Amino acid sequence: MNLETFYEYCLSKKGVSEHFPFDEDTLVFKVGGKMFALSSLSQWEKNEQSVNLKCDPDRAQELRGEYDEIKPGYHMSKVHWNTIDLTGNLPDKFIKDLIDHSYELVLKSLTKKIQNEIAELKN
Repeated sequence: MNLETFYEYCLSKKGVSEHFPFDEDTLVFKVGGKMFALSSLSQWEKNEQSVNLKCDPDRAQELRGEYDEIKPGYHMSKVHWNTIDLTGNLPDKFIKDLIDHSYELVLKSLTKKIQNEIAELKN
C-alpha cells in the first residue's frame, strides 16, 4: 500500500479527519475526536512505511503470531495497538480490513449521540 492509498482510504470513512497533534511528521486520523490510525510521514520517505492501528486485544495477539509484519504498537498501548509494516507482503485488501477494524472499534467506543451524528453524515 502506498501513502496516497492509505491516506485516501482513511479519509473516505464517515466522520474522519486528519491531524498532526504530536508534531509535523505524525499523521493521525480520527473519528469522533479519537485516533484510529497514525503514521510517520518521514518513514514513508525512507521507504520504511508502517501504520499504527487499533485492534481488539485477542485479535492483536493472533495477528502478531501469524504475520511477521505485525508487531505491538510502537509508542502506543501494546494491548490495543499494532504497528503494521507495509514493506512486507501484506495485500492492500488485508491492510484495508485492518483499517476498517480499527475504525469500527473506535466508532463503537463513542457515545451513541456521536455515533448517530456520524451515521447521518454524507460521504
